[in-house]
Amino acid sequence: MILVFGLGRSGLGVLRFLRARGLAARFYDDHPKEPDVRTALALGFAPDFGLEGRYTQVVAAPGVPLDHPHLKRLREEGAEVLGEVELAYRLSKTPILGVTGTAGKTSTTLFTAHLLRGQGIRALEGGNVDPPLVSVVDEAEVAVAELSSFQLERVSTFRPRVAVLLNLGVDHLDRHGSLEAYHAAKLNLLKNLTPEDALVYNAQDAKARQAAEKSPARLYPFQPAEDPRESNLRAALAATQAYLDLLGRPLDEEALRESLRTLPHAPHRFQTFARKGKVVFIDDSIATRTPAVAAALRAAPAPIAWILGGEDKGADLAPLRPLLSRVRVILALGRDGPRMAEALGGGAEVVVIGEKDGYKAMRQAVAEALARLEQGSVLLAPLAASFDQFKDYKDRAQAFREAVFDLGGEPWTPSSS
Repeated sequence: MILVFGLGRSGLGVLRFLRARGLAARFYDDHPKEPDVRTALALGFAPDFGLEGRYTQVVAAPGVPLDHPHLKRLREEGAEVLGEVELAYRLSKTPILGVTGTAGKTSTTLFTAHLLRGQGIRALEGGNVDPPLVSVVDEAEVAVAELSSFQLERVSTFRPRVAVLLNLGVDHLDRHGSLEAYHAAKLNLLKNLTPEDALVYNAQDAKARQAAEKSPARLYPFQPAEDPRESNLRAALAATQAYLDLLGRPLDEEALRESLRTLPHAPHRFQTFARKGKVVFIDDSIATRTPAVAAALRAAPAPIAWILGGEDKGADLAPLRPLLSRVRVILALGRDGPRMAEALGGGAEVVVIGEKDGYKAMRQAVAEALARLEQGSVLLAPLAASFDQFKDYKDRAQAFREAVFDLGGEPWTPSSS
């Protein structure tokens, strides 16, 4: 019997994947949400909220730490704990192209799937980017999977046909405990590669290069650019070429030129979406790392009302302090926002949003921002994970957008600037 541990986007996707194969399972969630439970029941699965059953496999959602006490007990009772990615690999014959790195995963994944489709290959993206990998793997000719360290820490036999290693920086230290453990999780992407597979890697990232040079896979280095989007595109071009080489197919240059004219944009990445008078609203909900937040603080029109907070991942605050001169007020929300704002110091006013409900907290933050700005920008660049108050960064962005429009914001277009 299989236990699906954790519902939400990933867990419900796993249940649908299992149902399509006629496999029996039960489900569990520490904090079950009524709509998720209703969906799981409608799919024909029963709950085990007392964890009384005996299981051979436990498919744990990425947000569930591997050291969770319940997972520890289930392992001691003989269950194998794996994740959605390992499950998809084992039960589907579709080849997987896996993308990981500290920064750039989403754009590279979207670009790669787009470029492959332009070459006439039915490529579908999933994984850490919507939808879950298990939701697309059976429909695709090749599945292009964005893979987080949370997903990769629970793979064992997983072997992508093309692995893309963008960079190895600093992130998620709160979850993994050390930089070494975080990098080890990322490098699980490479551990089962063979000479029949391909590895795309950043030639200027010393740790990525060292890992690649130890791999038996065919190597496809790419040179990063100063512009992150251009770097991600170079990685995607290398990944596209690598997969075509595995198929023994030439690159269609004319089709590539057309694909490059229609590249997709990653959602919730420094997007100006609304304005109210002379104040613009910028959604950068995906900005959870210091370099991304620093770039946002440099680019947003000053003075800035900066919405900060969530679950701190071990962010380095020092590079942000010189940018606080552009910030009028910090709206600190979530579990760690007030502490992070205090640690930043500087001359910006800090307003602590104590509301626990994420949507109500975001509305309060936007209202406080508008009370202090006559011009400039309200920037959501949280520098933290979203799971304390939201389902994910997309849910956080939705809360921000709803708050803005509820409080009088109007859609922004380039012509309105």
